Amino acid sequence: MSKQIVVVGGGAAGMMAAICAAEQGASVTLLEPNERLGKKLNITGKGRCNVTNNADLETLLANTPKNGKFLYSVFSRFDGRDTMAFFEELGVPLKTERGNRVFPVSDRAFDISGALERRLKALRVTLVRDRAVHLEIEEGTVCGVLGERREYPAQAVILATGGVSYPATGSTGEGHRMAAEAGHTVTPLRGSLVPLREQGNLCARMQGLSLRNVSLTVFENDKKIYTDFGEMLFTHFGVSGPLVLSASAHMRRFEKKKYRLEIDLKPALDEQQLDKRLLSDFTKYANSDFCNALGDLLPQKLIPVVVGLTEIPPHQKVHDLTKEQRRELLRLLKHFPIAIAGPCPVTDAIITSGGVKVGEINPATMESKLVKGLYFSGEVIDVDAYTGGFNLQIAWATGRAAGLAAAENET
Repeated sequence: MSKQIVVVGGGAAGMMAAICAAEQGASVTLLEPNERLGKKLNITGKGRCNVTNNADLETLLANTPKNGKFLYSVFSRFDGRDTMAFFEELGVPLKTERGNRVFPVSDRAFDISGALERRLKALRVTLVRDRAVHLEIEEGTVCGVLGERREYPAQAVILATGGVSYPATGSTGEGHRMAAEAGHTVTPLRGSLVPLREQGNLCARMQGLSLRNVSLTVFENDKKIYTDFGEMLFTHFGVSGPLVLSASAHMRRFEKKKYRLEIDLKPALDEQQLDKRLLSDFTKYANSDFCNALGDLLPQKLIPVVVGLTEIPPHQKVHDLTKEQRRELLRLLKHFPIAIAGPCPVTDAIITSGGVKVGEINPATMESKLVKGLYFSGEVIDVDAYTGGFNLQIAWATGRAAGLAAAENET
């Protein structure tokens, strides 16, 4: 008789785990309370789905700041290129974009979730619309899952319930509660890849302004800890956009440290080149007021803020500007400051940092070291990575490892 496996959670990690277990001949039941599978998967990458990163083991580990070493075993068996091969075999053509980010050629996340659903159906995985509420454990071994509707006996259970970010997608922290009830340690849950709240109201004055091709540097207590290049957005509460979400993953100690951002508004020019550019603009606008001389250099919404920060009188004539005032403007254009008060709530985050403690999970099989036959995959585990497809790669690799091990291991 085939082994009975229950997978809790029909997101990326849960679907992958169910597929891999069923491919080994196990009888798999997938519990998912949402009306659709892969609800969060379908909104990733602005609905385009950044499936993975076209990367090798070293690159994957380098982009996983939280407990990356724990993933060495699963990444060495299933890296970004293996994920690409897996989806292309399921009939989804993929493309690699800037930063080795991988997307479906169609730019439709639904093509990824649809391919997984078709595979689940072909493997006769039983999909049940039910919410798991409790793990049934006897003498240190899992023996089933209690749902809201009924009981599901099992010889192995895979918890793939996600984190606590985007609760509307079904990530409500239930998996963490069940893991804790089973005796596992759950490390503090907070947002990663999350918008940032500013200290003050500079950003609010530029609300809606998007900056492209700028360089962003993060300082932790005046020590430079991260820098990147790309696109960002000013909002009513602070800053967001791809650059900021990536930067937030490096800002993990708000309770002990102070953080600030510096934007290089003109990264293509070094200070000497920018000074030449300023001199040229100032010659052109010699008889204008200072506040009217920056239109060629900066977006309109940014000008009053920059003028205010230089402390140069806005209506001072450009031909009267001193060398010191020009130097101050130049410094500001290369080091535009934003003091950060803290991250937005975890519910606004793309992913959750924190989860089931990795020391209590076997890194090769994803099996609990405390409860026989209990496995974990995806965001429920205390691992998280930067943007660029790396977090989905964690879901695919841990889901696969859990599915294969659950189906193979004799309880």
